[in-house]
Parts: sequence; structure tokens; C-alpha cells
Amino acid sequence: MNMTIASLTLRSLLGRKRVWLLLPFPVLLIGLTMLGHFKSPDNLDWVDPIVRGLGFAVVVPILALIIGTSVVGSEIDDGTLVHLLTKPLSRAEILIAKYTVAALVTAVVTGASMFVTGVIAVSVKFGLALALASVVASIVYCALFVALSVVSRRPVLIGIAYILLWEGLLTGIIPGTRSLAVEQYALTIAHHTGATLLDSTVSVPTASVMAGVLTVAAVALAITRLRSFTLAGETS
Repeated sequence: MNMTIASLTLRSLLGRKRVWLLLPFPVLLIGLTMLGHFKSPDNLDWVDPIVRGLGFAVVVPILALIIGTSVVGSEIDDGTLVHLLTKPLSRAEILIAKYTVAALVTAVVTGASMFVTGVIAVSVKFGLALALASVVASIVYCALFVALSVVSRRPVLIGIAYILLWEGLLTGIIPGTRSLAVEQYALTIAHHTGATLLDSTVSVPTASVMAGVLTVAAVALAITRLRSFTLAGETS
């Protein structure tokens, strides 16, 4: 991985206001968890709605969406990516460095917030399970959203529609779609690594294989599309 591109991407990412506007999401998640714990320390019925309904269904994918689309999509919009493309660097090298930064930042933020949430709600083991699941989900989501930012001019809008309609609505109505939902992979990993309070409907092999396939396919698609990106700022 090109560390110079990674460093520049990280500085650019942290300099964008919309990334810092995401801080209330993990704060809200931890705050609601504290409230639920102190109100009902012996009753864990509130854990699933907060961890699943807010943590894995909202906080993790939204953070991944904004961060993932910022590392490439925002630079396409403001023209800074065009300057980078004039350098003697392969498009794959550029894309992989940017994707890695997005995945690492998202994984650190979501993993830490979900770990704290799990520790407050149940135990350290529960928190570690949530953190691991969040890291895996962050890696897959960022691959999808980085690719989306390269192939579409409205990646955030499409990403929100995907989160709300596909993962939020259809997986609840049509069980067969769950094998194609990143949230379900995260729940499976969490359930089988210590967060047994969360239900799992996708098998571990399916979750593992599909997470890997989606990540590789999305990154490959993003690299292919970036190779067709012209210095005029258009894709052919």
C-alpha cells in the first residue's frame, strides 16, 4: 500500500466537516446504552433493539457510508482526485490506499463504540464480540461504498436507499435476501463469538464467504472504474 497516498487521504478525510458531524452517532449509541443499563440492569430486553436496531442497522453502515464515499467521491467532486491521477501511480495503488484508510477509520470508530456499548450493556466478552462484528462489517461496507462513489455521482443517496430499503426493509420481509445483507453477516459473527443475545439467521460459512466475496468484488469494480476515469473528470 502506498503510505503517502494513505497519509494524504487520512488528512483530507479528517479535514472534512461532514465526517466530524458523525460523532453524535456513536455518542448517542453509548448514551442510550448507559440509560438502558441504569434503568434496567437486570432486564436485558432493551439490548437487542439498541445494539441491532441502532448499532448495526444505523451507526455502523452510516459511518461507513459517509467515510467510504468521502475518500474518493468527495475528491472527485472537488477535483483533487484529478490532480492525483496525473501522477505516475497505478489506479489500483491509489484506490487500495484510499479504501484501506476508509476501512481502518470506520473500523476503529465503530469497533470502539460498539465495544464500549457491549461492555456497558452486558460484559467485556459481549463487547469484544460486537467490536469484531463491527470491524468485519466496516470492511465490507467501505468496499461497497467506495465502489459506489466511483460508479455513481449520487453515492450517498444510493447508499442510504440501500441501507434503508435492502438491509432495513427487504431482509425483514424476504428471508432469502439476508444472505446478501452485510448487517446479517455482522450479527452472525457477533452471535457466534459471544453476543448470544443477538439472533443469527445466516450461517457462519455463508457470512464469511459472502463478506469476502463482496469485499473483493467491490474493490475490483472500483479499481476497474477508476482506470476509466479521465483527467477531464468523467468516466467512460
